[in-house]
Amino acid sequence: MLRRTLVVVAAASVVVGIGQVPAGAGSAGTRAPGGGHWTARDAQAFWTTDRMASAAVMGGDPGVPVAAGPGDGQDFDGVPVVGRLFVMKDGGAYFCTASVVASPHKDLVLGAAHCLLGADTRQVAFVPHYTARTPRPYGMFPVLKVWVDPRYQQQGPDLAATLDVAFARVGPNSQGTEVEDAVGGNRLVTGDGYEHDEVRLIGYPASAARPRLCVNRTTRFTSTDPASPGSFLRIDCTGYPGGTSGGPFLKNFDRFTNTGDVIGVIGGWKTGGPGPDTSYSSYFGTDVRSLYQTAVDAAR
Repeated sequence: MLRRTLVVVAAASVVVGIGQVPAGAGSAGTRAPGGGHWTARDAQAFWTTDRMASAAVMGGDPGVPVAAGPGDGQDFDGVPVVGRLFVMKDGGAYFCTASVVASPHKDLVLGAAHCLLGADTRQVAFVPHYTARTPRPYGMFPVLKVWVDPRYQQQGPDLAATLDVAFARVGPNSQGTEVEDAVGGNRLVTGDGYEHDEVRLIGYPASAARPRLCVNRTTRFTSTDPASPGSFLRIDCTGYPGGTSGGPFLKNFDRFTNTGDVIGVIGGWKTGGPGPDTSYSSYFGTDVRSLYQTAVDAAR
């Protein structure tokens, strides 16, 4: 059983009452109807405090087992650049994890493709630094457009596990502030290899009032399953169940800015892993760089 996903394999399910937008080679885009009229005020009216608190995780076991030793995950107060991504699917409210990625227009967030496929993009919102005690410290940022590699849509989360990455453009909050101006942004790093000595993993576990932090090394994992081929980043960190999908792998973390180099997101092999104590990421190579550049180059 897959741990952190609602499995969606049909490309047609990307469009739920939303028109397809040409987004250039190597990507697909969706946006809200009427030119993106889903605003921060709309998002705040829809995603009330109670609805956010009751949102379910995107699949998986809600338990959070913790083991001693290296890679021990701990709940913490979070960092502004990482937050919850709230989505509607089939009439249900769900959440994953996402983070802000630095971009020229200061309006991009990064998450896992499996969290957004099949979601009603008219009702997706990003809430940085969410906690149960302070659910909207920087406001709410409505998702206006999403980019997912079309091969992921066509082949599904197993065959295309190496492409489980999504970028989303968000509108400003109700004060008119762009998300990166509000909280900062991690730097996207691609082609940096699989093995790193010190990586921070941040995610929002199911039923947890706060996010989770773990620091450990990453290694290369190559699947021997022909139904889900490819090589992935692997990190052993305890207590990352459903809800943590899309959480960033951060290296070179700066404690002054609370940002780092993002080299992965929880997803990919088995959409992040079949158990809560080991997480995986699609490798950030040329495909991810191309998808990011398409999102940056898209007309506003």
